[in-house]
Amino acid sequence: MTLLWLIPVLPLMGAAINGILGKRLSKNVIGIVGAGTVLGSFLISLSAFWQMLQLQDPERDLPIIINYFTWIQAGAFNANFGFMLDHLSGLMILIVTGVGFLIHVYSIGYMHDDPGFYRYFAYLNLFMFSMLTLVLANNYLLMFVGWEGVGLCSYLLIGFWFSRKSAADAGKKAFIVNRIGDFGFILATLLIFTTFDSVDFQTVFRNAANSALFQVETLGTIGVVTTVCLLMFLGATGKSAQIPLYVWLPDAMEGPTPVSALIHAATMVTAGVYMVARSHALFDLAPGALLVVAFTGAFTAIFAASIGLVQTDIKKVLAYSTISQLGYMFLACGVGAYAAGVFHLMTHAFFKALLFLGAGSVIHGMSGIQDLRKMGGLRHHMPWTFRTFFIGTLAIAGIPGLAGFFSKDAILAAAYHGPDYGPILWTIGVVSAGFTSFYMFRLLILTFMGTPRYTHHDVHHVHESPGSMLVPLVVLAFL
Repeated sequence: MTLLWLIPVLPLMGAAINGILGKRLSKNVIGIVGAGTVLGSFLISLSAFWQMLQLQDPERDLPIIINYFTWIQAGAFNANFGFMLDHLSGLMILIVTGVGFLIHVYSIGYMHDDPGFYRYFAYLNLFMFSMLTLVLANNYLLMFVGWEGVGLCSYLLIGFWFSRKSAADAGKKAFIVNRIGDFGFILATLLIFTTFDSVDFQTVFRNAANSALFQVETLGTIGVVTTVCLLMFLGATGKSAQIPLYVWLPDAMEGPTPVSALIHAATMVTAGVYMVARSHALFDLAPGALLVVAFTGAFTAIFAASIGLVQTDIKKVLAYSTISQLGYMFLACGVGAYAAGVFHLMTHAFFKALLFLGAGSVIHGMSGIQDLRKMGGLRHHMPWTFRTFFIGTLAIAGIPGLAGFFSKDAILAAAYHGPDYGPILWTIGVVSAGFTSFYMFRLLILTFMGTPRYTHHDVHHVHESPGSMLVPLVVLAFL
């Protein structure tokens, strides 16, 4: 546990080395520093998680809190710089560092010929630092620092090829739309301090559990806790791309494909789901806010899935799929099934990272072509990419036996047996799952089946990706 601080600091060191010395280092060294620091974080996370399971009393689930120093002291306001490790943050650091490491390894092959190679790895490592700070923070203010950090890094990574106007515009769009949500998070944090006299998770949740101070705010009433939860959820809709703040995420496809995998699978977009699950003690006192979360998630799930049905860009299909799956996670949180929502967050991290990296492998082999109408018959040329992509498609479609089935089933069961409006949410969820299955198999068939629809003028030599790109695909397919 004494090494807990190293989990976010190692990627920060990698970002500093590659960012400052990158021009003087060889690509091999840059790749080793970039991926190696994240691997170090993953190994420490694994060790810390195992120790936490040994130390904890299974009956009480008390978090492990380490305060490093007093960060801000102003009158009655006090904020520590400290980390909190419990089952939720422990699971998140394993997902972020584990999937993040695989994406770093994949990036070494995918970005090898890019002149901004060192800059790319500096940004990617900084992104990891911000996300790990967000999930390990033991108070809302430090969580907000990580929250803003991933917003900044997403701007840098989405607009990575800034000489292209479309990429620069997409980066700005992501940044501005996220600021709208962040405004809600700032107000929520201020209101939490004025209500609970603290921004520390443990103090806030302990006070919220005191029924003499705070009662459940019945449906239809908007008290202070409901207001806090709604403001927090506004922050979550921005970061996790829910209606109406989902518009930045499809444009985020302008960044390199491994960036799409990192932002849309394991890290940034799941931050909103993590925040709602982390704050469940507050949301449980505000059934009105939970109702808003559930219906926003359900409508986002079906709305984005319906857009995904007709997309012709391989990455755009997956982008709308991400928005839809995030809607599923919020649907789970909204009916009080926080564990099911976080379970889907984990399974989604594996199959969505696999699908994005598989799409990157296709784009790499097709000399940059992303239009599904110009593909076809690729399974003969790219057998490993096809096999792993097929497994990812089965998982996201919810085919029994694969990861996605278990998490979707848990969410639909919770929705059906949930509140009075449960059957409505269940119906929307089932239709969304049907849409998901349809657009994913459409994507698979248009890309890998049938006869080739590309000309040799467009694609000189369709080829399988190198080993550094295929190994992460195989590992993610297994997961």
